[in-house]
Amino acid sequence: MSTVDWSDLPPELLQTIATNLQTLADYIRFRAVCQNWLAAAPITTRHLPREFPWLMLPLSRSSNRRGFFNPLTKNLHRLILPEASHSRRRAGSSHGWLILIDESPSIFLINPLTRGKITLPPLSSFPNVTRFDFYSVGREYTLRSPENEVYYCNLRGMRDSFIKKVIVSHNPRHESEFFAFAILNRYENLAYCKSGDSSWKIIDQARRYSEDVIYFSGAVYAVDKIGSIAICDVNDCDQPTVKFINMVQQIGGDMQYLVDAMGDLLLVSRYIEFGIDIEHYIEVCKTVKFCVFRLNWSAREWESVTSLKDKVLFLGGNSSFAVLASDYPGCEGNRIYYTDDYSGGNYDGIAGDHDVGVYNLADGSVEVLPCYPQNSHWPIWVTPSLC
Repeated sequence: MSTVDWSDLPPELLQTIATNLQTLADYIRFRAVCQNWLAAAPITTRHLPREFPWLMLPLSRSSNRRGFFNPLTKNLHRLILPEASHSRRRAGSSHGWLILIDESPSIFLINPLTRGKITLPPLSSFPNVTRFDFYSVGREYTLRSPENEVYYCNLRGMRDSFIKKVIVSHNPRHESEFFAFAILNRYENLAYCKSGDSSWKIIDQARRYSEDVIYFSGAVYAVDKIGSIAICDVNDCDQPTVKFINMVQQIGGDMQYLVDAMGDLLLVSRYIEFGIDIEHYIEVCKTVKFCVFRLNWSAREWESVTSLKDKVLFLGGNSSFAVLASDYPGCEGNRIYYTDDYSGGNYDGIAGDHDVGVYNLADGSVEVLPCYPQNSHWPIWVTPSLC
Protein backbone atom coordinates (compact mmCIF):
# COMPACT_ATOMS: atom_id res chain seq x y z
CA MET A 1 0.00 0.00 0.00
CA SER A 2 1.51 3.30 -1.08
CA THR A 3 1.64 6.31 1.20
CA VAL A 4 0.86 9.89 0.31
CA ASP A 5 3.14 12.77 1.18
CA TRP A 6 0.54 15.47 1.83
CA SER A 7 3.15 18.22 1.67
CA ASP A 8 3.79 17.38 -2.03
CA LEU A 9 0.24 17.76 -3.26
CA PRO A 10 0.09 19.77 -6.53
CA PRO A 11 -0.06 23.56 -5.89
CA GLU A 12 -3.23 23.94 -8.01
CA LEU A 13 -5.00 21.32 -5.87
CA LEU A 14 -3.89 23.02 -2.64
CA GLN A 15 -5.10 26.38 -3.96
CA THR A 16 -8.48 24.89 -4.82
CA ILE A 17 -8.81 23.47 -1.30
CA ALA A 18 -7.74 26.77 0.29
CA THR A 19 -10.27 28.83 -1.66
CA ASN A 20 -13.08 26.50 -0.60
CA LEU A 21 -12.44 26.77 3.13
CA GLN A 22 -15.33 28.48 4.92
CA THR A 23 -13.84 29.92 8.13
CA LEU A 24 -10.77 31.93 9.04
CA ALA A 25 -9.87 29.36 11.72
CA ASP A 26 -9.75 26.54 9.13
CA TYR A 27 -7.73 28.78 6.80
CA ILE A 28 -5.18 29.43 9.55
CA ARG A 29 -4.92 25.69 10.29
CA PHE A 30 -4.42 24.97 6.59
CA ARG A 31 -1.57 27.51 6.38
CA ALA A 32 0.08 25.97 9.45
CA VAL A 33 0.54 22.48 7.93
CA CYS A 34 3.79 23.11 6.03
CA GLN A 35 5.56 25.61 3.76
CA ASN A 36 3.88 24.30 0.58
CA TRP A 37 0.41 24.63 2.09
CA LEU A 38 1.31 28.09 3.40
CA ALA A 39 2.41 29.19 -0.08
CA ALA A 40 -0.87 27.97 -1.56
CA ALA A 41 -2.96 30.06 0.84
CA PRO A 42 -2.17 33.79 0.50
CA ILE A 43 -2.92 36.20 3.31
CA THR A 44 -5.57 37.94 1.16
CA THR A 45 -8.79 36.12 2.07
CA ARG A 46 -11.60 37.95 0.31
CA HIS A 47 -13.61 34.74 -0.10
CA LEU A 48 -13.95 34.20 3.65
CA PRO A 49 -16.83 35.68 5.68
CA ARG A 50 -15.99 38.41 8.18
CA GLU A 51 -14.75 37.05 11.47
CA PHE A 52 -16.41 38.32 14.63
CA PRO A 53 -13.91 40.08 16.96
CA TRP A 54 -11.93 37.80 19.23
CA LEU A 55 -11.20 38.31 22.92
CA MET A 56 -7.50 37.74 23.58
CA LEU A 57 -7.42 35.95 26.92
CA PRO A 58 -4.79 36.03 29.65
CA LEU A 59 -2.24 33.23 29.50
CA SER A 60 -0.63 30.96 32.03
CA ARG A 61 2.99 31.77 32.78
CA SER A 62 4.26 28.46 31.40
CA SER A 63 2.77 28.71 27.90
CA ASN A 64 3.72 30.40 24.64
CA ARG A 65 0.16 30.01 23.41
CA ARG A 66 -2.52 32.65 23.75
CA GLY A 67 -6.22 31.88 23.79
CA PHE A 68 -8.54 33.86 21.52
CA PHE A 69 -12.24 33.51 22.31
CA ASN A 70 -15.04 34.20 19.84
CA PRO A 71 -18.00 35.24 22.05
CA LEU A 72 -20.47 34.73 19.20
CA THR A 73 -19.57 31.13 18.28
CA LYS A 74 -18.07 30.28 21.72
CA ASN A 75 -15.01 28.86 19.94
CA LEU A 76 -11.61 29.10 21.60
CA HIS A 77 -8.55 29.35 19.34
CA ARG A 78 -5.05 28.77 20.75
CA LEU A 79 -2.27 30.47 18.82
CA ILE A 80 1.47 30.23 19.36
CA LEU A 81 2.48 33.79 20.26
CA PRO A 82 5.67 33.90 22.36
CA GLU A 83 6.02 37.61 21.53
CA ALA A 84 3.07 38.32 23.87
CA SER A 85 4.81 36.84 26.90
CA HIS A 86 4.45 38.06 30.49
CA SER A 87 7.65 40.07 30.14
CA ARG A 88 5.83 42.30 27.65
CA ARG A 89 2.79 44.42 28.24
CA ARG A 90 0.11 44.83 25.63
CA ALA A 91 -0.71 48.53 25.26
CA GLY A 92 -3.44 48.39 22.67
CA SER A 93 -4.97 46.75 19.64
CA SER A 94 -5.77 48.37 16.27
CA HIS A 95 -6.79 46.95 12.88
CA GLY A 96 -5.93 43.40 13.96
CA TRP A 97 -2.48 44.31 15.32
CA LEU A 98 -1.38 44.19 18.95
CA ILE A 99 0.87 46.89 20.39
CA LEU A 100 3.41 45.43 22.84
CA ILE A 101 5.91 47.12 25.17
CA ASP A 102 9.01 45.37 26.48
CA GLU A 103 10.89 46.06 29.72
CA SER A 104 13.65 47.24 27.41
CA PRO A 105 12.76 50.39 25.41
CA SER A 106 11.18 48.30 22.62
CA ILE A 107 7.64 49.04 21.34
CA PHE A 108 6.30 47.04 18.42
CA LEU A 109 3.20 45.92 16.53
CA ILE A 110 2.48 42.26 15.91
CA ASN A 111 -0.24 40.48 13.97
CA PRO A 112 -1.20 37.51 16.18
CA LEU A 113 -2.27 35.41 13.17
CA THR A 114 0.77 35.88 10.93
CA ARG A 115 3.26 37.02 13.62
CA GLY A 116 4.28 39.82 11.29
CA LYS A 117 6.14 42.48 13.27
CA ILE A 118 6.62 46.24 12.86
CA THR A 119 8.81 48.29 15.19
CA LEU A 120 7.80 51.68 16.60
CA PRO A 121 10.19 54.19 18.19
CA PRO A 122 11.30 52.98 21.64
CA LEU A 123 10.27 54.26 25.07
CA SER A 124 13.62 56.03 25.37
CA SER A 125 12.76 58.25 22.36
CA PHE A 126 9.91 60.20 23.99
CA PRO A 127 10.81 63.91 24.37
CA ASN A 128 10.30 63.83 28.14
CA VAL A 129 12.84 61.00 28.51
CA THR A 130 16.17 62.80 28.87
CA ARG A 131 18.36 59.77 29.51
CA PHE A 132 18.23 55.99 29.31
CA ASP A 133 20.96 53.91 30.95
CA PHE A 134 20.35 50.17 31.09
CA TYR A 135 23.04 49.80 33.77
CA SER A 136 21.55 52.30 36.24
CA VAL A 137 19.58 49.54 37.94
CA GLY A 138 16.28 50.78 39.34
CA ARG A 139 16.72 54.24 37.76
CA GLU A 140 17.23 53.34 34.12
CA TYR A 141 15.06 56.20 32.84
CA THR A 142 15.57 59.87 33.63
CA LEU A 143 12.52 61.99 32.79
CA ARG A 144 11.50 65.63 32.93
CA SER A 145 8.00 66.83 33.78
CA PRO A 146 6.21 69.70 32.00
CA GLU A 147 7.14 71.81 35.03
CA ASN A 148 10.83 70.98 34.38
CA GLU A 149 11.15 68.66 37.38
CA VAL A 150 13.45 65.65 37.05
CA TYR A 151 12.30 62.19 38.14
CA TYR A 152 13.35 58.56 37.58
CA CYS A 153 11.70 55.32 36.58
CA ASN A 154 12.80 51.71 36.38
CA LEU A 155 12.31 49.27 33.48
CA ARG A 156 9.12 47.67 34.77
CA GLY A 157 7.60 50.98 35.82
CA MET A 158 8.08 52.40 32.33
CA ARG A 159 6.68 49.28 30.71
CA ASP A 160 3.57 49.24 32.88
CA SER A 161 2.81 52.85 33.75
CA PHE A 162 4.33 55.33 31.30
CA ILE A 163 1.85 54.69 28.47
CA LYS A 164 -1.87 54.25 28.96
CA LYS A 165 -2.81 53.25 25.42
CA VAL A 166 -1.46 53.14 21.85
CA ILE A 167 -3.50 53.09 18.63
CA VAL A 168 -2.53 53.22 14.96
CA SER A 169 -4.29 55.18 12.23
CA HIS A 170 -4.37 52.47 9.54
CA ASN A 171 -3.64 48.81 9.00
CA PRO A 172 0.14 48.81 8.36
CA ARG A 173 -0.29 46.11 5.69
CA HIS A 174 -2.74 48.27 3.74
CA GLU A 175 -1.04 51.64 4.23
CA SER A 176 2.77 51.81 4.26
CA GLU A 177 2.53 55.25 5.86
CA PHE A 178 0.60 55.28 9.11
CA PHE A 179 0.61 57.13 12.43
CA ALA A 180 0.76 55.76 15.95
CA PHE A 181 -0.70 57.72 18.87
CA ALA A 182 0.05 57.18 22.55
CA ILE A 183 -1.72 58.50 25.64
CA LEU A 184 0.84 59.06 28.38
CA ASN A 185 -0.29 58.40 31.91
CA ARG A 186 1.51 60.63 34.38
CA TYR A 187 0.99 64.05 32.81
CA GLU A 188 -1.89 63.12 30.48
CA ASN A 189 0.00 64.03 27.32
CA LEU A 190 -0.72 62.83 23.80
CA ALA A 191 2.23 61.72 21.66
CA TYR A 192 2.53 60.52 18.07
CA CYS A 193 4.96 59.20 15.50
CA LYS A 194 4.85 58.36 11.80
CA SER A 195 5.92 55.01 10.40
CA GLY A 196 9.68 55.09 9.90
CA ASP A 197 10.26 57.78 12.55
CA SER A 198 13.01 57.26 15.09
CA SER A 199 11.30 59.16 17.92
CA TRP A 200 7.94 60.28 19.31
CA LYS A 201 6.61 63.85 19.42
CA ILE A 202 4.34 65.42 22.06
CA ILE A 203 1.20 67.34 21.06
CA ASP A 204 1.50 69.99 23.77
CA GLN A 205 -1.83 71.68 22.97
CA ALA A 206 -3.76 68.44 23.62
CA ARG A 207 -2.57 67.88 27.18
CA ARG A 208 -5.28 66.51 29.51
CA TYR A 209 -7.29 65.13 26.57
CA SER A 210 -6.33 61.68 27.76
CA GLU A 211 -9.50 59.64 28.28
CA ASP A 212 -9.43 58.04 24.85
CA VAL A 213 -8.17 58.61 21.29
CA ILE A 214 -9.30 57.38 17.88
CA TYR A 215 -8.28 58.14 14.31
CA PHE A 216 -11.33 59.61 12.63
CA SER A 217 -11.84 61.44 9.33
CA GLY A 218 -8.12 62.03 8.71
CA ALA A 219 -7.17 63.28 12.18
CA VAL A 220 -6.77 61.99 15.72
CA TYR A 221 -9.62 62.84 18.10
CA ALA A 222 -8.92 62.91 21.84
CA VAL A 223 -11.49 63.37 24.60
CA ASP A 224 -11.23 64.68 28.18
CA LYS A 225 -13.26 63.69 31.24
CA ILE A 226 -16.23 65.98 30.51
CA GLY A 227 -16.52 65.19 26.80
CA SER A 228 -14.60 68.07 25.22
CA ILE A 229 -12.69 67.11 22.07
CA ALA A 230 -9.22 67.96 20.72
CA ILE A 231 -8.89 67.38 16.96
CA CYS A 232 -5.23 66.98 16.02
CA ASP A 233 -4.08 67.05 12.41
CA VAL A 234 -0.54 65.63 12.32
CA ASN A 235 -0.13 65.34 8.56
CA ASP A 236 2.33 68.22 8.80
CA CYS A 237 4.64 66.37 11.17
CA ASP A 238 6.65 69.46 12.15
CA GLN A 239 3.70 71.39 13.54
CA PRO A 240 0.43 69.61 14.39
CA THR A 241 -2.74 71.66 14.00
CA VAL A 242 -5.09 71.35 16.98
CA LYS A 243 -8.72 72.48 17.11
CA PHE A 244 -11.12 72.10 20.00
CA ILE A 245 -14.80 71.38 20.51
CA ASN A 246 -15.48 72.56 24.04
CA MET A 247 -18.50 71.09 25.79
CA VAL A 248 -20.46 72.15 28.83
CA GLN A 249 -20.42 69.71 31.75
CA GLN A 250 -23.04 67.18 30.66
CA ILE A 251 -21.12 63.89 30.63
CA GLY A 252 -20.96 61.70 33.73
CA GLY A 253 -19.43 58.31 34.25
CA ASP A 254 -16.01 57.10 35.30
CA MET A 255 -14.45 56.57 31.86
CA GLN A 256 -15.04 57.93 28.36
CA TYR A 257 -14.53 56.22 24.99
CA LEU A 258 -14.65 57.58 21.44
CA VAL A 259 -16.03 55.34 18.68
CA ASP A 260 -16.27 55.76 14.92
CA ALA A 261 -19.66 54.12 14.31
CA MET A 262 -19.86 54.03 10.52
CA GLY A 263 -19.29 57.77 10.20
CA ASP A 264 -21.02 58.82 13.41
CA LEU A 265 -18.69 59.99 16.17
CA LEU A 266 -19.93 58.46 19.41
CA LEU A 267 -18.93 59.12 23.01
CA VAL A 268 -19.57 56.24 25.40
CA SER A 269 -19.54 56.94 29.13
CA ARG A 270 -18.83 53.99 31.41
CA TYR A 271 -20.07 53.78 35.00
CA ILE A 272 -18.11 51.57 37.39
CA GLU A 273 -19.15 50.40 40.85
CA PHE A 274 -16.29 50.15 43.32
CA GLY A 275 -16.41 47.91 46.37
CA ILE A 276 -14.29 45.88 48.78
CA ASP A 277 -14.08 42.10 48.96
CA ILE A 278 -13.81 41.76 52.74
CA GLU A 279 -12.89 38.07 52.59
CA HIS A 280 -9.87 38.62 50.33
CA TYR A 281 -9.13 42.26 51.25
CA ILE A 282 -9.14 43.48 47.65
CA GLU A 283 -10.91 46.21 45.74
CA VAL A 284 -13.62 44.89 43.42
CA CYS A 285 -14.72 46.87 40.38
CA LYS A 286 -17.70 46.15 38.15
CA THR A 287 -19.25 47.94 35.20
CA VAL A 288 -22.90 48.78 35.92
CA LYS A 289 -23.97 51.06 33.06
CA PHE A 290 -23.06 52.70 29.76
CA CYS A 291 -24.48 55.91 28.31
CA VAL A 292 -24.02 56.69 24.61
CA PHE A 293 -23.92 60.10 22.91
CA ARG A 294 -23.64 61.16 19.26
CA LEU A 295 -21.81 64.34 18.26
CA ASN A 296 -24.12 66.92 16.67
CA TRP A 297 -21.63 68.75 14.48
CA SER A 298 -23.77 71.79 13.75
CA ALA A 299 -24.78 72.36 17.38
CA ARG A 300 -21.34 71.22 18.66
CA GLU A 301 -22.86 69.20 21.45
CA TRP A 302 -23.37 65.58 22.48
CA GLU A 303 -26.86 64.19 21.95
CA SER A 304 -28.07 61.20 23.96
CA VAL A 305 -28.50 57.96 22.00
CA THR A 306 -31.13 55.55 23.31
CA SER A 307 -30.54 52.80 20.75
CA LEU A 308 -27.58 51.70 18.63
CA LYS A 309 -30.00 49.75 16.39
CA ASP A 310 -27.87 47.34 14.32
CA LYS A 311 -24.54 48.61 15.66
CA VAL A 312 -22.33 46.75 18.14
CA LEU A 313 -19.48 48.52 19.97
CA PHE A 314 -16.20 47.09 21.31
CA LEU A 315 -14.50 48.99 24.13
CA GLY A 316 -11.48 48.48 26.37
CA GLY A 317 -7.73 48.65 25.91
CA ASN A 318 -8.26 48.36 22.15
CA SER A 319 -8.85 51.18 19.73
CA SER A 320 -12.64 51.41 20.12
CA PHE A 321 -14.63 50.30 17.07
CA ALA A 322 -18.10 49.34 15.85
CA VAL A 323 -19.48 46.55 13.65
CA LEU A 324 -22.91 45.82 12.19
CA ALA A 325 -24.74 42.91 13.80
CA SER A 326 -26.34 42.05 10.46
CA ASP A 327 -22.89 41.12 9.12
CA TYR A 328 -22.68 38.22 11.60
CA PRO A 329 -25.41 35.54 11.72
CA GLY A 330 -26.71 35.17 15.26
CA CYS A 331 -25.37 38.51 16.46
CA GLU A 332 -27.75 40.98 18.13
CA GLY A 333 -27.40 44.72 17.70
CA ASN A 334 -27.65 47.47 20.32
CA ARG A 335 -24.89 45.82 22.38
CA ILE A 336 -21.60 46.99 23.91
CA TYR A 337 -18.81 44.43 24.33
CA TYR A 338 -16.31 45.59 26.94
CA THR A 339 -13.18 44.61 28.85
CA ASP A 340 -11.60 46.08 31.98
CA ASP A 341 -8.92 48.64 31.20
CA TYR A 342 -9.18 50.76 34.35
CA SER A 343 -7.28 48.77 36.95
CA GLY A 344 -4.09 50.83 37.02
CA GLY A 345 -0.55 49.83 36.16
CA ASN A 346 -0.02 46.59 38.08
CA TYR A 347 0.16 44.06 35.23
CA ASP A 348 1.72 41.23 37.21
CA GLY A 349 -0.58 40.94 40.21
CA ILE A 350 -4.11 41.98 39.34
CA ALA A 351 -6.51 40.65 41.94
CA GLY A 352 -10.01 39.33 41.44
CA ASP A 353 -12.08 38.58 38.35
CA HIS A 354 -11.84 40.41 35.05
CA ASP A 355 -14.71 42.78 34.32
CA VAL A 356 -15.61 41.52 30.83
CA GLY A 357 -19.09 41.34 29.39
CA VAL A 358 -21.81 42.37 26.94
CA TYR A 359 -24.09 45.28 27.86
CA ASN A 360 -27.59 45.49 26.40
CA LEU A 361 -28.34 49.16 25.87
CA ALA A 362 -32.09 48.45 25.63
CA ASP A 363 -32.63 47.11 29.16
CA GLY A 364 -29.28 47.63 30.93
CA SER A 365 -28.64 43.92 31.41
CA VAL A 366 -25.14 42.42 31.36
CA GLU A 367 -23.99 39.06 30.06
CA VAL A 368 -20.69 38.20 31.75
CA LEU A 369 -18.08 36.66 29.44
CA PRO A 370 -15.75 33.94 30.73
CA CYS A 371 -12.15 35.06 31.03
CA TYR A 372 -9.49 32.85 32.63
CA PRO A 373 -7.07 32.75 34.29
CA GLN A 374 -7.56 35.61 36.70
CA ASN A 375 -4.62 37.42 38.34
CA SER A 376 -2.94 37.83 34.96
CA HIS A 377 -2.66 40.19 32.01
CA TRP A 378 -5.93 41.81 31.02
CA PRO A 379 -7.97 40.58 28.06
CA ILE A 380 -8.30 42.74 24.95
CA TRP A 381 -10.42 42.80 21.79
CA VAL A 382 -8.68 41.90 18.52
CA THR A 383 -10.13 42.03 15.00
CA PRO A 384 -8.60 38.88 13.45
CA SER A 385 -7.03 39.50 10.06
CA LEU A 386 -4.27 37.89 8.02
CA CYS A 387 -3.52 41.17 6.31
